[in-house]
Amino acid sequence: MTIMELREKRNKALDAAKAFLESHRTDKGVLSVEDDATYTKMEADIDALTNEIHRLERQEQREAEMNKPINTPLTSKPSGSTAHEKKTGRASDAYKEGMLTALRTNFRQVSNVLQEGVDADGGYLVPEEYDSRLIRVLEGENIMRKLGHKITTSGDHKINIASTEPAAAWIEEGGALQFSDAKFAQILLDAHKLHVAIKVTEELLYDNAFNLENYIIDEFGKALSNAEEDAFLNGSGVGQPLGLFAATGGGTVYKTVTKLSADDIMNLVYALKRPYRKNSAFIMNDQIIATIRTFKDGNGAYMWQPSYQTGEPDKLLGYPVYTSPFAPEDAIAFGDYSYYNIGDRGTRSFKQLTELFAGNGMIGFVAKERVDGKLILPEAVQILKISGTSTAKS
Repeated sequence: MTIMELREKRNKALDAAKAFLESHRTDKGVLSVEDDATYTKMEADIDALTNEIHRLERQEQREAEMNKPINTPLTSKPSGSTAHEKKTGRASDAYKEGMLTALRTNFRQVSNVLQEGVDADGGYLVPEEYDSRLIRVLEGENIMRKLGHKITTSGDHKINIASTEPAAAWIEEGGALQFSDAKFAQILLDAHKLHVAIKVTEELLYDNAFNLENYIIDEFGKALSNAEEDAFLNGSGVGQPLGLFAATGGGTVYKTVTKLSADDIMNLVYALKRPYRKNSAFIMNDQIIATIRTFKDGNGAYMWQPSYQTGEPDKLLGYPVYTSPFAPEDAIAFGDYSYYNIGDRGTRSFKQLTELFAGNGMIGFVAKERVDGKLILPEAVQILKISGTSTAKS
């Protein structure tokens, strides 16, 4: 009950007590014993309401005090500060404005400032802010960019991997030491070209009310993200990244079953070595999840743990579950995906398609990037394959 409601209730109680007192006085101007007891109770109720009002008022005062800002905001430039650092190159406002003008005019009005960002194929490198926003779109849509390890490179990136480890051995006092030679393998992150093209009508292009910048970033970002996620999961490694579920170079196939069961999921978790399990998660298709959600443990409790917090993944046996429409319907991955390395080569770029759609009043744009992805340690991800019928048993 609010303070206002309590005050109204107290006022009514006061009026009722006053009316009772005036109507129940005897000829001598006093109350009978019974009426006095009734009036005393009415006064006690009024006092209780008053105390509650005072309590809420004190609470409001405390909350107002707590909500006061801790620090006084700066209203002037701090003493000794220098002027705002001017951004240059692709980070400058001029470059961003030049790119937007070029897009709206089908690159008929190209500012000299854009020459700072010409790529090898004749396109224009996107402003740094655009590139950052494209990256954020990719990360938001692409589960592998969330889970994998991202590397930005200017050339081929070589990753050294220890293929043997030193082993300890017991020796007698004064015995000869035993040495083992460390061996290393090497994985190369290449740069596969990915591009996406969109068409925009001339009417929208020249309409200043149309948010061309956000539209292009969102459309390019989603299209690139979908193509990336498909390749990061299923890619062959030839002209595209090597996928997590690839038969050669992907995760380690733990087992192939004909009918998926609750025990298979449990065994998959423990097929992964303990050091990898602490940062592990499941990746699977929605079709498989529909089956797994019916599984129960030995105590009759459902193994599936739905998330009740926005943005948090559901869990299975305590581990996060990520779904992808590109994940195969006959396999489940479980592992530490930080061992999947994603190499971004250079910066994304835009290019116009001159005259290609001129006849139908459309303007074409192309965005392209160079990227590669590989699982550098296959044992870090275990794959459970499902063959034959998908009928499950719990």
